Amino acid sequence: MTPSRLREKIIVDRTAWIRKMIEGIQSLPLDSMESFLSDPRNVASAESYLRRALEVLMDLGRHILAKGFGKAVTEYKEIPRELHREGILQSTDASLMRELAGYRNRMVHFYDEVTSEELYHICHDQLSDVNTILAALLEWINSNPRLVDRSL
Repeated sequence: MTPSRLREKIIVDRTAWIRKMIEGIQSLPLDSMESFLSDPRNVASAESYLRRALEVLMDLGRHILAKGFGKAVTEYKEIPRELHREGILQSTDASLMRELAGYRNRMVHFYDEVTSEELYHICHDQLSDVNTILAALLEWINSNPRLVDRSL
């Protein structure tokens, strides 16, 4: 795979999608576990919003690697490692992103093990982790404007 330039449209679209999913989670009744669990639709919504936010975050990382460095990465857990190797993420952010990738994989492949209570705690206490990784990726992109294709 040959490196090229990151597509601004993809970056903007993925960022907007992640933020939309986070807003969806924040619109749920997260003030207490009881209110969150009072309607099973809250749990289903939280799971869907969180899974999609994580998938899009990983896709943004994959886009950076593919276009910026010519690296094809298929497994979500490989993306943070390669982002770290290329100097895009610091080790702490790469570890955090790897943890997020692992949680997404659990949600998809071991969905029966993810409890409603666990999902509540993640949405209530750890949602900022998604923003942390998004901010780190955007910071790197913004500090490397020559790598971004701004044409339509």
